[in-house]
Amino acid sequence: MSTISNVDQVLAEMRRLAAAAQASPAEVGATQQLQGDFASLLKQSVDEVNSMQQTAGKLSAAFSAGDPNVDVAEVMVALQKAGVAFQAMTEVRNRLVSAYKEIMGMQV
Repeated sequence: MSTISNVDQVLAEMRRLAAAAQASPAEVGATQQLQGDFASLLKQSVDEVNSMQQTAGKLSAAFSAGDPNVDVAEVMVALQKAGVAFQAMTEVRNRLVSAYKEIMGMQV
């Protein structure tokens, strides 16, 4: 569930950045602060997805090796979590690319 909340946070940050793009020059300093927050939030989300995938891979390898401490249900849940988190991150990337293209297409 934390990945979904991270996606919601990223989308909320994207909305704030879009609003800041239409801001007056006096608000540019605030926009620069938002960019730092957005970058750190995005990096944290990517790191979390990567961690989930690594954990799922390790559990899968341990189960394949016959580790008696690893349950098949635990492996399947970890793999599903990693898959859903990756799909969510891919959707965020797609929306970021779409927003970037839209912004680049705007006339100044």
